Amino acid sequence: MNYKIIHDEKKLLEFIDWLPELAPDEKFYCTLFARKKYAPESNLKTDKSKIKRFLTKKEHLFNKLRQLEVEEGAYQVAGRPAPQESLAVYINPNSRNLRLAAFEGIIELTKLLKDGSKHFDPQSEMMTVIHNTVGRKIYLDFDLDYKPFDPAQLDAFINRDAVEILETRGGYHLLVNLKKIAPEFKPTFYKGLMSLDVDQTGDQLLPIPGCTQRNYIPHFLI
Repeated sequence: MNYKIIHDEKKLLEFIDWLPELAPDEKFYCTLFARKKYAPESNLKTDKSKIKRFLTKKEHLFNKLRQLEVEEGAYQVAGRPAPQESLAVYINPNSRNLRLAAFEGIIELTKLLKDGSKHFDPQSEMMTVIHNTVGRKIYLDFDLDYKPFDPAQLDAFINRDAVEILETRGGYHLLVNLKKIAPEFKPTFYKGLMSLDVDQTGDQLLPIPGCTQRNYIPHFLI
């Protein structure tokens, strides 16, 4: 039996279509986690153990996710198999700028060499640099860590066509398209949305719609 990553192909394909088009020097950053909070009975020591990190173009995302569906037990944390129910796969909807990441990565690796560091993984270091190197900031993500949420609450703070709402296992991600914010809301939208008891905001990882998040399938609200 294999791990199951993709649970709803239609929702996943709709999400991929929604993602912004990439420039030649951009890619999307994705990561597969094993999360202790999703499998508290497991032997996982931390809440977010990175199982796999990868970069992808928009047109390759579906197959990249399908390639994660390997035989159960192949994903291990501290030498023990990661249970299916612990898995969740995430993406940054804003692209990563590879040209800038190459520049920043050279600096970071040079510092490690200069400091005499002997026990570092250049590939891991570069992936971290890429993750932190945002390309175009198209979406600002407001993470609500509670349920339920009434979308009508948004009307006082922002025009609704500027916001996509992603429902996840534990709450919602309000994805604000910065270019679509109406002029009358631009000065105040941020403070207004923060008043909705936002847990975190910024350029964040979000669960991929149609894919595994323990026993839940993240999806956009219509």
